[in-house]
Amino acid sequence: MATVTKENIGLLHEKLSVKLEKTDYLPAFEKALKEYSKKANIPGFRKGMVPTGLIKKMYGPSVYTDEVLRSVDRELVKYLETDKLEIFAQPLPLESDIRQLDLNNPSDYIFHFEVGMKPDFKLPDLPKAKITRYKVSITDEMLNNEVTRLQNRYGNMKDEETVAQDENVLNVTFIETDEKGNEIENGIKKENSLLVKYFSENFRKELTGKKAGDFIVLQLKNAFEEKERDWIIEDLGLKKDDTAAADKYFKLDITKIGLLEKRELNEEFFKQLYPALDLKTEEDFRNKIREEIQLQWDGQARNQIHDQVYHELLDHTEISLPETFLKKWIKTQNEKTKSDEEVESEFPVFLRQLKWTVITDKIVKENDIRVLPEELRNFTRQQLLGYMGMNVSYEQQDWMNDYVEKMMKDRKYVEDAYNRIQTQKIFEWAEQQVQPEEKEISAEEFTKMAEAHHHH
Repeated sequence: MATVTKENIGLLHEKLSVKLEKTDYLPAFEKALKEYSKKANIPGFRKGMVPTGLIKKMYGPSVYTDEVLRSVDRELVKYLETDKLEIFAQPLPLESDIRQLDLNNPSDYIFHFEVGMKPDFKLPDLPKAKITRYKVSITDEMLNNEVTRLQNRYGNMKDEETVAQDENVLNVTFIETDEKGNEIENGIKKENSLLVKYFSENFRKELTGKKAGDFIVLQLKNAFEEKERDWIIEDLGLKKDDTAAADKYFKLDITKIGLLEKRELNEEFFKQLYPALDLKTEEDFRNKIREEIQLQWDGQARNQIHDQVYHELLDHTEISLPETFLKKWIKTQNEKTKSDEEVESEFPVFLRQLKWTVITDKIVKENDIRVLPEELRNFTRQQLLGYMGMNVSYEQQDWMNDYVEKMMKDRKYVEDAYNRIQTQKIFEWAEQQVQPEEKEISAEEFTKMAEAHHHH
């Protein structure tokens, strides 16, 4: 009768020894040989009449090895399930035990494995964690900029004969030239649309009075200030950190001149943007815009709470991990065995990711956090609607349902969607545990802070 014993060989690191007696594998081996004998198709013998001795000679070694290893695997799995051992990954063979197998001399065998045990630990007391809920102050400037953006977006463009003011819109073509304005063969040629005010203040006078069909030769560093120049350079397919890019010359062909007429702030405009609301005055409209801006920043502030919770859980949860075992396991996960140097280089990031996985697994288990099939379907619907810019009225259409069912058969997609939903639920659970203090902050300060603490 097979037995399995356990021996500690390090921190959360155990050695499992599986001892097989002949009676644990020989009956299965002999049965397998008989099955081979019945199915073998060997020239000179009728099917099912091949002598057992010949079958044993031809297939015996491989069948014998298979049955012994199958018995080992069965006993190992049964032991892990019976003793409810929570381990990382799969048991690793400690040595090449397969060399001891001898078909001509069946005997008792012992196979050794090593396993890394999952740790027992406590999560930090989230209600006592120092968490801040940031409240971004919505300034009049932010409000005015958004109102102007909406007026421009829904405004009307009218054609103009000449360039006369900073608000003129120019449809142009950039054509790369030399200093004298001679076009460079195979040089850059790119269409764009620019407001006159995007050009540097000194250069704008060169544009005044120009008509459609006129051109002007410019050097990027003189025509644009740094902020505008950077995105112009990138739009032209150049790199903004290339010091030579700003020195390039271009012929600027003006193909069209326009002037954007902003939408008036009247009831008709308010109704177009918010048909379900009864906005009568400019004050009503501006209050609604302020409310929406605040909601956007509040959403980002909530993400910041999640970031703080992430650090609280990851940085303040004391967890021991079987590092010796894990390093050995990492080495075996590719076709090409990794060197010790490669493992040591990758290990800190791997360990941090594993720690987070262990923490979230505990949260999921202890709080019965589940992802239901219909939640996966709803996630898929909303994702598609977002990609295509559609509204919820499309949700129940047949083609939408067909698409959702198709995606539910894509294992990789379902795993990714499952992980996203589960992660969101984990943070929602954690958000309910904390008791954040509210703090006023400017949009600029908040943005800098968020960029410094960005995680995937």
